[in-house]
Amino acid sequence: MKIALIGYGKMGKELEQAIVSRGHEVTAIIDPYAAEKTSLLGHTIEMSIDGSKNLSKADAAIEFSKPGAAFENIKRLSDMRTPTVVGTTNWYDKRADVEKIVETNGSSIVYAPNFSIGVNLFYRIAQYAARLFNAFGDYDVGGFEVHHNEKLESPSGTAKVLVEKIMSEFERKKRVVWETINRPIEDEELHFASMRVGAVPGTHSVLFDSPADGVQITHTARNRYGFAYGALFAAEWLIAKPRRGVFTIDDVLDDLAGPAYE
Repeated sequence: MKIALIGYGKMGKELEQAIVSRGHEVTAIIDPYAAEKTSLLGHTIEMSIDGSKNLSKADAAIEFSKPGAAFENIKRLSDMRTPTVVGTTNWYDKRADVEKIVETNGSSIVYAPNFSIGVNLFYRIAQYAARLFNAFGDYDVGGFEVHHNEKLESPSGTAKVLVEKIMSEFERKKRVVWETINRPIEDEELHFASMRVGAVPGTHSVLFDSPADGVQITHTARNRYGFAYGALFAAEWLIAKPRRGVFTIDDVLDDLAGPAYE
């Protein structure tokens, strides 16, 4: 499979190595912000999707750029009918526009705030746990996430999805509080805190707690390979057979492992 990389930051570099190690080919790397002209593995880094000499050769593209660039990148790749995996977040408010663009072009994308297979299975575990604990009024729920000190957003996209899934099952929680609380928390509030420190790739924890005991569910990323592998896995799924439309990592997992639970 020939893959184009849109964005050559830390994830782009990890993806490049994962693609080659799994026997695929990097046919284009595009990043207008890259200081280098040549990648770690010797591939030429181009400046623009529109001016790319090699993008048309790609079977699929994987987009890990900057939040402000994602929507335009998706649009251009869709216009080229290039199947695309999108790991950049902060464009989800434009999902309706993306769906129209993809439908018009007959193209396809898979997107997720986190492509780690472990994280997405963690989502399912946490959501089901929330359903179980919801039946017992003594239990409260909250959580926290920790990332490296260069991460551009807080809370993380992963944390937002995690909280959304928990609140869909934990009926007593009506709103989430992300910021510091200098008062007693209200019963209807779910507190989810963020920390930025050092080089932590990513840790997310959910706590179910009562006066009698507590249960903590945690996903810890050891490095970025899991994110790269999951994005590459999604690209393989996207072109395994003809697909048209906007998909999420849940569609990939449902197809391969069945629905989360009945």
